Amino acid sequence: MITERNEGSMAFSLKVERQMKALPEVLYEAWTRKFDRWFAEPGSVIMEGEVNTVFFFETVSRTAQDSTIRRHPHYGRFLRLEQDRLVEMTWVTGEGGTKGAETVVTAQLVPRQGGTLLSLTHSGFPDEDSRDAHEQAWPFVLEQLDKQMA
Repeated sequence: MITERNEGSMAFSLKVERQMKALPEVLYEAWTRKFDRWFAEPGSVIMEGEVNTVFFFETVSRTAQDSTIRRHPHYGRFLRLEQDRLVEMTWVTGEGGTKGAETVVTAQLVPRQGGTLLSLTHSGFPDEDSRDAHEQAWPFVLEQLDKQMA
């Protein structure tokens, strides 16, 4: 796992790389049509996986103290798609996420060692705290992606 940080004048970004067991075509499908298999709450995904189409999904968490269910909506649109090679999308979440800022997630998929080198760049965070929270979360998310899709 390699992580990088960038602190631009207007926004913050990060990069995470992971060698995945799954093939590029499987990961491409996961990012464009099967978000509920590895990231989103099943039944919450609205996603066509085509350039200039919007998507919506929710993640759900429970607090340890009172078992309260918290829903976390995610919104965006696909900017660029290159079959089995690249997915670029806007990414908007609320408090604890991007704080309403429209950020950009780019997942590059490169065949390597019988699987895929996945290079994820997430840019446009409004502040260091948002970037740092995602820097901690993405490695876990990619691990789940690898487990569910391999």
